[in-house]
Amino acid sequence: MIPDALLQHLDAFVGFARSRTGDPELAADLVQECLLKALRSGQAPADSEGVVTWFYRVLRHAIIDAHRRRTTQEKAMTRLKVELPESVSPEDEKTLCQCVMKMLPLLPEADAELLRRIDLGGESPTEMARATQQRVNTVNVRLLRARQRLRAQVERICRSCATHGCLDCDCQ
Repeated sequence: MIPDALLQHLDAFVGFARSRTGDPELAADLVQECLLKALRSGQAPADSEGVVTWFYRVLRHAIIDAHRRRTTQEKAMTRLKVELPESVSPEDEKTLCQCVMKMLPLLPEADAELLRRIDLGGESPTEMARATQQRVNTVNVRLLRARQRLRAQVERICRSCATHGCLDCDCQ
């Protein structure tokens, strides 16, 4: 059972978390998670002053972990945005190697569908995520992997086109 001392300081805990995260919803979520940890933990001090100090330490660690997760996620999304153009421009689509179009069926169907809809069809990853009821991050990661598989196919089958460009390709 959660000690009454923790419940008495609940507003102070939320304020503490909010001041360090800048996000009221995240702060409330972190306090709730930490209260669950306190409820499940058999290590909470028995005295009311000690349990409040202990809880602040648990909450501080949860805030640090949340910052680390956010930083890691922001770095990954920045890298992903740099690596992934939104879609193929109409000019690039005209010069797109025809052997790439022949290779799409050689990829797993899910990869080929992603590449057709996003890279060739111009659909955004957000639209695709909504349509398939997935997270945008999941669609972006799947798209990156599909592009890597296609690139590997091009390198394996069209050796010179893969290094010099796919203009007027006659790969078999």
